[in-house]
Amino acid sequence: MKRLLCIISAALLATCSFGARSVPDIIPAPKSMELTKGSFKVRGAAFNCENTVDARIQNDIMAFADHLALISGKNNSFTTTVGLRANCDKAKVSGFAFVPEESLPAEGYRISVTPKAVVVRASSRNGFLYAIATLKQMLPVAIYGKEPSPKEDWNIACCEIVDEPRFGYRGMHLDCSRHMFSVEQIKRYLDAMAIYKMNRLHWHLTDDQGWRIEIAKYPRLTEVGAYRKGTQIAKDRTSNDGVRYGGYYTRSQIDEIIAYADKLGITIVPEIDLPGHMQAALAAYPELGCAGSEPQPYEVWCRWGISKQVLSVGKEETMRFLEDVVGEVADIFPSEYFHIGGDECPRDEWQKDPACQAKIKELGLVSDSEASAEDRLQNYVTNRIQKYLSGKGKRVIGWDEVLKGELGEGATVMSWRGSKGGIEAAKKGFDVIMTANKFMYFDYYQLQDKDIQPLAIGGYLPFSKVYSFDPTEGLNASEAKFIKGVQANLWTEYIATGEHLEYMMLPRAIALSEVQWCQPSRKDLERAKSSMAEHQSRILDILGYNYCKTIE
Repeated sequence: MKRLLCIISAALLATCSFGARSVPDIIPAPKSMELTKGSFKVRGAAFNCENTVDARIQNDIMAFADHLALISGKNNSFTTTVGLRANCDKAKVSGFAFVPEESLPAEGYRISVTPKAVVVRASSRNGFLYAIATLKQMLPVAIYGKEPSPKEDWNIACCEIVDEPRFGYRGMHLDCSRHMFSVEQIKRYLDAMAIYKMNRLHWHLTDDQGWRIEIAKYPRLTEVGAYRKGTQIAKDRTSNDGVRYGGYYTRSQIDEIIAYADKLGITIVPEIDLPGHMQAALAAYPELGCAGSEPQPYEVWCRWGISKQVLSVGKEETMRFLEDVVGEVADIFPSEYFHIGGDECPRDEWQKDPACQAKIKELGLVSDSEASAEDRLQNYVTNRIQKYLSGKGKRVIGWDEVLKGELGEGATVMSWRGSKGGIEAAKKGFDVIMTANKFMYFDYYQLQDKDIQPLAIGGYLPFSKVYSFDPTEGLNASEAKFIKGVQANLWTEYIATGEHLEYMMLPRAIALSEVQWCQPSRKDLERAKSSMAEHQSRILDILGYNYCKTIE
């Protein structure tokens, strides 16, 4: 409590030093921001847009104008104008002006606020969306609500902002296999991401404990694989609550979520985890398992942990199954990336399985000091699926275990077991997304006192530790170029409700956003804590998010 009061006092001091809301409180912090004299009156201001701006961007701007009119209590006109950019260059505009600026980075933007006008420049739709997100943080927090608040101070401090992200891939992960979340809850998850300029949702859709996506060619994946007979109670791995649990997302629901994310500038990256973490699939199609000639009675797993049951990838029918599944999923999701998992795949069953041993012999795979024959069998799977998806225009992501043996050129490595795998991958010339568990696993406790928090898997990951993560540590400048992004993961073994999910995400996602967006020189933990205590908490409150109120 004492620490929180100090943070609030610091925030109030900053406000008093410069006048009410004269210092824009923006997270993630812009690359540069220079305050100038005066303020711009927002309420009732006209909106102008260069006529060459894409129709979708115009719709985004109109949506912002309409919402501002509703909340501020005064209408805002919207017009498209020929030659608006030239008028902006000559400072001959008033109101809001949105103009294209091809020289800016793909997701970058510039905002110039004078007493007369707010000029927004960007080269892409996401650039304009991020500029609008920044403007919203510069306005009274009522802008995030649904009720008119005309008595608020509807002014923006005059300033010059130049901004662009440090990393192109800025992600959050969501595990819907262990526990499912409604379409509306996923939308709220996406909304929180959008506030803080994230652009990828990594959607974990399949695992041992449940299959959550319809596959037309294999209906039993959802008829059987989507439901388990019960769920482990707390951390007792010998227990089962005996309550049937499951479900799946229909194609129409998935399309709805994809479209909603796209509206926010977020791309959904699907994950079909293979060749391990497949017990739900084996429950539906046991003939694909490592059981010799007699399929065994697999069941969708009711426990947490790593199942030893894996696909028999020595069988051609198994590989055709995988190609069919990932092909169908690739056709649904427009993402350039496709995550194929590849983590925690036990070798025990492969060592005993006649089909897998025959495939090892056929391929001439051998064990050496670098990898076992079974490791190289997984390389065969990874490379074959990568080649198949490449034919569909997709780039493969795999967890860092895929580095064992020989990884195919063009794959992206997601480093979760610390940063070691990412460093190794970058040194080998592979693109990397850093998601080191000690810094980026939001299923860990966020306070030292576990007794005052919801159940978590373990560990201790406070706001400050998330914020401290350096994704390029241990790499020289040329190697660091292979670090394409940063992501936090939220596994849901112990998270069964939307309220619990939000609590684990927030406010750590706010710390994450500055790791993803800001250059190291712009990061400031005390500023971020002050913003959380004084400003961001008010945004989360008005939106009704459940979040951890204590910051450590």
